[in-house]
Amino acid sequence: MTRDAFAARPASPPAALHDRAADDLRFIRRTMEQAGAFTAVPGLGGLLMGATALVAAALAARQPAFERWLAVWLVEAAVAAAIAAGTIARKARSVGLPLLSGPGRKFLLSFLPPVAAGAALTVAMYRAGAVGAIPGTWLLLYGSGIVTAGTFSVRIVPVMGLCFMLVGFAALFSPPAWGDAYLAVAFGGLHLLFGALIAWRYGG
Repeated sequence: MTRDAFAARPASPPAALHDRAADDLRFIRRTMEQAGAFTAVPGLGGLLMGATALVAAALAARQPAFERWLAVWLVEAAVAAAIAAGTIARKARSVGLPLLSGPGRKFLLSFLPPVAAGAALTVAMYRAGAVGAIPGTWLLLYGSGIVTAGTFSVRIVPVMGLCFMLVGFAALFSPPAWGDAYLAVAFGGLHLLFGALIAWRYGG
């Protein structure tokens, strides 16, 4: 091939500078999302869940049958889940944090398995007639879910989870009649306490 043929061949165009910069920014943002903490834990949500849990504990303690007692707490669980989802989404929008990517996804995936285990164990304990162990089991597994999810969040979150676990341990080795009191202390009192602390230190 002649020198003229080489000279006539067009050189491949270099990548545009702005394209490389955009790729670099996407990589940096993706890395920060993966390494960052999930800071959209809402203090307001904790306060509201604590308040509704205290109402549920008072109502459940008055029920004459276990099935009605369980129905009260299942309704409370649904209300608390709706409060948590709504307030987390609200706070995430306010701070510009994606819910389903990076630490948000890790937070959710770490929290759900212990909660699912608690639901399965509730059915198993009901069938086995061991309903007295249900409050302690709920608190222990809910607390463990908060601890594991809290490793991707601010430091106060796993501390809250440990407090739930301690109350759960106490409930498992206490008379079954004390179950509603333990649920009120944890789902009510601890949510109010840590909700206030999170709202004060981290907002929302």
